Amino acid sequence: MIIWPALLVVCLDQATKIAVLKGLRVYESVPLIGGFFNLVHVRNRGMAFGFMNRPNMDLGFWILVFATIIAIFLLLFWFHRMKGESNWTTLGLSLILGGALGNLIDRVRLHEVIDFLDFHVGAWHWPAFNVADAAITVGAFMVGLSLFLAAPEKKTA
Repeated sequence: MIIWPALLVVCLDQATKIAVLKGLRVYESVPLIGGFFNLVHVRNRGMAFGFMNRPNMDLGFWILVFATIIAIFLLLFWFHRMKGESNWTTLGLSLILGGALGNLIDRVRLHEVIDFLDFHVGAWHWPAFNVADAAITVGAFMVGLSLFLAAPEKKTA
């Protein structure tokens, strides 16, 4: 079960980014829902939501690549250790894995990540993001919620 959601996220993420590359120029914006949602084409050399997004951050680039690779191995290790655990946890971890792989593909291929979903209210904009970022966020929420709601183990005397 762990591989299919991750593969779906990677495929959807890369397909939408290819569509953005072909359909929009960098920094172009297309309003879809006036005053609320645009498709944009921005590049992010940093982390989620533009954190560490600075030009000439070669060290930051390598730190992010290696941190992502380590996170992927930790996720795979966690999967290996889970036997018969919550399907919500497994699905959440798979979404995180797919999102990490989707953004890693961009980072290695382009040295930056393509973001294109721009939600806003008036002049206030949420930082642009992509399918991989959304999968990581939803997956983290699912894992956190499943861990929070898990019944505590009974201690034996």
